[in-house]
Order: sequence, then structure tokens, then C-alpha cells
Amino acid sequence: MSTPLTVGNGRVKEARKLSRRSVRTERRLFLADGPKAVEGALSVAGCVVEVFATPLALEQHAELLAEAPVTLVDDRALASLSDSVSPAGVVAVCRHLDAPLEHVVRASPRLLAVCADVRDPGNAGTVIRTADAAGADAVVLAGQSVDAYNPKTVRATVGSLFHLPLAIEPDPAAAVREAQARGLTVLAADGAGEVDLFDADLSGPTAWLFGNEAWGLPEDLAALADHRVAIPIHGRAESLNLSTAAAVCLYASARAQRR
Repeated sequence: MSTPLTVGNGRVKEARKLSRRSVRTERRLFLADGPKAVEGALSVAGCVVEVFATPLALEQHAELLAEAPVTLVDDRALASLSDSVSPAGVVAVCRHLDAPLEHVVRASPRLLAVCADVRDPGNAGTVIRTADAAGADAVVLAGQSVDAYNPKTVRATVGSLFHLPLAIEPDPAAAVREAQARGLTVLAADGAGEVDLFDADLSGPTAWLFGNEAWGLPEDLAALADHRVAIPIHGRAESLNLSTAAAVCLYASARAQRR
């Protein structure tokens, strides 16, 4: 077994730079932290460039890492690559996964999640995870949304980032129009919507449009949707948070499409 690299090693330092969005964007590389994320990354051909692992982690995850390009590092070096409070001992350097919007919708998706200006990495990651669980065909992060490759976003997806297509589209309106051009009905999740979620016809190809955590969807963007749909609030809560609302909407569509 080779001697583990230390925190001052050049390769470790270069990988650590991927904690910055500008470097991730320039290199189109990111870090996947923890065995679940690394497992997902290894399931995508050509995604993983290198896996850093401690000797203990290599022993614990021997089956997972058997065919992986593993570089041994000591505990301090691994901790410098992880933003987790308790690093699990394994971090992969991965290639970006996103594809152009037109490629993502080319395959005639039936269920699409479009996030417009979603800023919280935990929310964005949870929406991706929920979309995966609900059987959605793709997720679009549009506008000024958080970086899909932010370590907190990647961790919140719990591996789902590697399971379904992802598009990053600077113009949310373009995402709406492209979905409509491909035959999807665009439904804006809006607390003041004119259609009750449980009265809506969700059986056809649908793209759900979700807005910012604090201020929702801009009026001009919501106006582009085919319908505005409200989740009924039966109790005294003012509203649902973004990731919960997305889960309710996506699963309502998944149920209707599978009847």
C-alpha cells in the first residue's frame, strides 16, 4: 500500500480548489463527498476522475472502490476536501453532468422539474432527490439558482444527482418555452393559483415550475405557465416550504401518470 498523501500535497491542493464555484465552473469538475455520492458517481461512465480515500475508508468500502481510481490520503488531507462535520473518508473528483436544455427535453419527458432562482443548496438538492424518487425525467436549474455542484447541494441529493438528467439554463423563460414547445404542460406552483392541485389534470406530460424560497415566482415568469396551481392548505400554516411543495406536486403528477 502506498504512503497516503498529506494535506500539503499538490494534487490534494488542486482538488481542494474545487470548493470554489469559479474553479468548478472553469474546470467543469466538482467534489462528491461520502460513499453514497461516490457510489452514484461511479455508476456514471466517465464521471469520476479520481477518488481520494483514507486507508480505513478503503478497507471499509473495498467492494465499492475495487475498480475505482483511488489515491490514498491521510485524515487531514481528506478533511480538507470535505465540508462535512464528520467526513466519511472518501471524496471523488467528478466531471460535470449537466447537458444543454434542448438535449434534456429531446427525449420527450413526461415529468420535469424546473427550479427558477432557487438559492438554498439544501432545497435544490432535495428537489433533485425528490424528482428522482418520483420518477421525473429531468431537473432544470434556471436563472440565478444555486450551483448544482455546490458541496451542500451534492450532499442533499444523496446520490440522486447522478441518476437523472440535469440542465442549467440561465433564462427561466427559455426553459418554460422549451418545455411547452416539446408538448409539456407547464404548471407554476403558486399559492395564489387559480387551480387546486387536487382538481388539476396531471395525467399528461407536465413540467412543474418552482420559484424562489422567499418570494416565489416573478409575475412575468408565472404568466408564461399554462396554469398556476395551488396546494390547498387545510390547517393554519401560512405555506409549505419549497422542497415540501415540490414533493407534493411531483408525487401528485407521478400518481396521476401511473394510473
